Parts: sequence; structure tokens; C-alpha cells
Amino acid sequence: MARPRARKQGGGMIQLLKSLGQDDILVLTICSLVLFDSLLTALIIVKVPYTKIDWDAYMSQVDGFVGGERNYSNLRGDTGPLVYPAGFLYIYSAIQYITKGIVANGQVVFGLLYILNLAVVFAIYHQAKLLPFWAFCLLCLSKRIHSIFVLRLFNDCIASTLAHTSILLFQKNKWKSGMVVFSLAVSVKMNVLLYAPSLLLLMFKGLDLVDISANILLAAVVQVLLGMPFLLVYPWEYVSKAFDLGRVFIHFWSVNFKFVPEAVFVSKGFALALLALHLSLLIVFAQFRWCKYEQGLLPALKLQSKLHQIPDLFFLKPMKSLRKEDKSFIDPRHIATVLFTGNFIGILCARSLHYQFYSWYFHSLPYLLWITSYPTLLRLIILLVIEVCWNVYPSTCISSLALLLSHVLLLVIFLMQRRMPKHFDYS
Repeated sequence: MARPRARKQGGGMIQLLKSLGQDDILVLTICSLVLFDSLLTALIIVKVPYTKIDWDAYMSQVDGFVGGERNYSNLRGDTGPLVYPAGFLYIYSAIQYITKGIVANGQVVFGLLYILNLAVVFAIYHQAKLLPFWAFCLLCLSKRIHSIFVLRLFNDCIASTLAHTSILLFQKNKWKSGMVVFSLAVSVKMNVLLYAPSLLLLMFKGLDLVDISANILLAAVVQVLLGMPFLLVYPWEYVSKAFDLGRVFIHFWSVNFKFVPEAVFVSKGFALALLALHLSLLIVFAQFRWCKYEQGLLPALKLQSKLHQIPDLFFLKPMKSLRKEDKSFIDPRHIATVLFTGNFIGILCARSLHYQFYSWYFHSLPYLLWITSYPTLLRLIILLVIEVCWNVYPSTCISSLALLLSHVLLLVIFLMQRRMPKHFDYS
């Protein structure tokens, strides 16, 4: 008697699965992946030894801040002076309070942060409707990313999570909320500014001048408020240390340009050449990719209509605009495409990528690969090559050259393709 009942129950389960819509299946896929990666992350924390790099330095810098030091020049750790904006200090002060400065406790906090970031990234992909169901698992399989989050506890993890959250808010047409979170991400680490040119373009495409001004003002106010304890007493020390754009990294740690001779690597000419390339690529992508359907960059900026809105700026309309969310109807996929490619261009042109910098763009790689017309096998090969290059320690001339060529190949194919891939219908 039990066997027919079991067959009936099994048949009911099959019918239930058949009745599920595409979106239901995606939600189940995402929940399963989050559960799987939660278990994997917990296993890594328990079984893999922690790598001491910056945690002690972070805690020393926090100790100085909590102890009353407000001169940024005097906030130091065993790896050198503090070079991050004030949001870094507030967040790591909270982490120190929660963890008592104990590494094992910190790993648990960063494990939770890893899962939160993964959930936000899944939501971005869901909004964009780009990836097939099975490809979502690619976001869970990076050895280096797990290491950066739970074995090294870098502030890059916090900055990336906040940056991804802001992208999701932009996709949901919550521009002011997104700008606040984006500014918070910048206050943890300045690499988030790599998104800024493409973000500004999106605002020009979708918002009027008053709302653009209000959003920029909001981001600036966040920075001023966070930096106020330091700006009031030692303003130059704070600005020069927290927003130092002239730092020269050590050639040994470079993952992307190890094949470049050290004398060239540290030269000002090399830095200027990469900056020129960065700006040129942004203009090219804006003209031929991001603004393709508007017939180019200038029409997309809507400068003529923006000029007519200038008088509104003198009647405090940006202040009034702060009280409401903006009305913009930019396609969520277009938002993700412009922001992810803009950030990736900055990664390509960065003079030095250290190992933790992989967290700046790893979660966008499946997106960037599927936005191209590559065959799936080639997409997976490129992703694997990039992952392998980031796991070579120390980096070699061959690994850094392979990484650079993979980046260039991805970007060139995206620029040259004529048609964008179809939307996946998850509904």
C-alpha cells in the first residue's frame, strides 16, 4: 500500500515543479546557490588558515581614531599610514566593537558580508535578465574571492558590497538612495570612483539638470559629513591622505603589469599614458556603445534641454529635489551594462592591480562575458584564465600578460559586436 502512495507523492512533486514559472525556478536556483555558498564559506573559515595581511593594521588605525586622534598623518598601522577616507574608520570601528578585534569573529562578519554581497549581485543580474539559470553558479566558484573576503578581511569587500548595492538601487529607479550608498562606498575606498564617469552619463541620459545637481550635492554632503571630525581640525592632512590620487604601488605586487620593466612601471609617463587610454576608451564606449541608440554621446547628453534648465538651479530647486525620488525610466540592463563596462575600463587601465582588487570587478565578469556574442565555451575559458591568473602567487610575466590579454579580448569583442544579446524571460 505504501508504494502507490510514494508514486503518487513523487508524481505530485513533479507536477509542482512543472507548474512553477521561470521566475520561481530562478528564485529557487538563487536560494539554493546562496545556501550552497553559505556552507562553502563556513567550511573555508573553519578549515583554511587565516592569512595575516592588513587586519592588524586596520585595528591599529581604528585604535588611534577611537583614542581621539584626528590628524590623519598620525593614524598608522604596521603596513603604513591610513590612506582611506573616513567611512573606513567608522565601519571598522564598528567591526572592532562587534568582534573585540578577534580575527575569528571578524571572519564570521566577513562571511556574512560575502553572502550579502552575493545576494545583491544576484538581484542585479535578475534585474538585467541576461544570464541563463545555470550561469548564476559561476558567481559562487571563485577561490580568490572567497579568500579576499573571509581569509583576508580587506576593506575592498565592504566597498564592493556597497557599490553593488548602489547599482541595484539605480536599477530600481532609486537614484538618491543609490547616490548616498555610492558615496558611502567611496568613503571606504576610492576605487569605487571608477564607476563615476559612466554613472554621470546615466544621470545625464535619464534625469533633468536639477535632479543631477541634487544627486551630486547629496553625494558631496555625505563625504563632508563623514570627514567633518577631521576637516574641522586637520583639513589638509585628511584630504591629502584620504584622497591621494598620486600613490605609486610596488611593482612586485602588480598582478596586471608584472611584465612591464619596473623603471617603466613607476614612471610618470606610464601613468599618464594609462590615464589617456582610460579617458579615450570611456569616450569611445560612450559614443559607440553606451549611447548607440541616441546616435552618439552628444545627443544622449541632451545639452540643449539641460541649458534651458540652468535658471532652475538659482531658485534652490536642487534642494527641493532632495525631498523626492527621481523619475527615470532607464532599462535596468542598460544601467548594469554601462556601470560594469565603465568600471572594467578602469580596471584595464589601472597601473597596478593587487590581489584584493579582484573583488572590484569579479562579480561583473559573467555579465560582461554574456553581454558579448562569444560562444559559451569561449566565455568559460576566458573566465577560467582570468581566475587562474589571479591565483598565481606571486604573479609572473606570463600570468600578468595573460590577464591583460583576456581583459583586452573581452572589451574589444564587446565594442565590435553589432547586436546585443536577447533578454532572458524570467517571468
